[in-house]
Amino acid sequence: MRSFRVADFCAVLLRLKRMSETTASVPFDADQATALRDRLNSVRQRVAASEKKSGQRAGSVVLIVVSKSGSIEQIREMVNMGQIDFGENRVQQLSQRAATIGEWISRRKEMDPKATLPQVRWHMVGSLQRNKVKKCVETARLIHSIDSMRIAEEVQDASTRRPTPTEVLLEVNVSGDSNKHGIAPPAVKHLVEQLLGMPNMKPRGLMCMGPLEGGQDAARRTFERCHELFQEIRGSGAGGDVFNILSMGMSNDFEVAIESGANMVRVGSSVIGDPQVAETTEE
Repeated sequence: MRSFRVADFCAVLLRLKRMSETTASVPFDADQATALRDRLNSVRQRVAASEKKSGQRAGSVVLIVVSKSGSIEQIREMVNMGQIDFGENRVQQLSQRAATIGEWISRRKEMDPKATLPQVRWHMVGSLQRNKVKKCVETARLIHSIDSMRIAEEVQDASTRRPTPTEVLLEVNVSGDSNKHGIAPPAVKHLVEQLLGMPNMKPRGLMCMGPLEGGQDAARRTFERCHELFQEIRGSGAGGDVFNILSMGMSNDFEVAIESGANMVRVGSSVIGDPQVAETTEE
């Protein structure tokens, strides 16, 4: 019995240590809050300007704030500003932050029943490891990184007990870069059709990343090719009625992505600013 108690105590200490490493951040003061609000409002304005330039309906592009390097205090401040969508690239941090923010929102509503706080939607935007799939589907509203049939099957199996199908995007490797994750464009339509036969999953669209080199012109070519593929699948009916999300663009290229047809962008550093927490790694 004594050895069990010691082991259990050590496990708790290890868990607390991991949580502190994940959530430890620099102090968050009024000046930092003001700067954060300014950055978020600036990005929102840039999204709106790109919507107008590309002829998209105002408010049609979903802004996901990628909060992986941000602090919990920053996320709370953005929720207070009405920000709904947040993205993480590590499942452990995704789960911890979703729980922390969920508890904070519940406490706020208990203290003030008239408080109007948004229902936060959490996105998994990083590569998904097979051993993390079960935990991911418990939290993520949308998984952006289905890059193989093997991962799709894991999500299908892990989603058996969910009340609704897990919504996913297929990650496309438009450039064919062997160092990047993603499905080759010629194989995407076939995989979408296979996913439609999985009752616990719902393919909602495509995701791609811009190239690291080549500037805005290279990014535009990549995004336009992904948009063409997206439209081909939609036009053929292969994606079903709800295949309507095209997630493209990050801090350096989200405006080009919107002009190329994106209706969802993933913006991190342009909102968060300098990293507030250390980068975490999956185990």
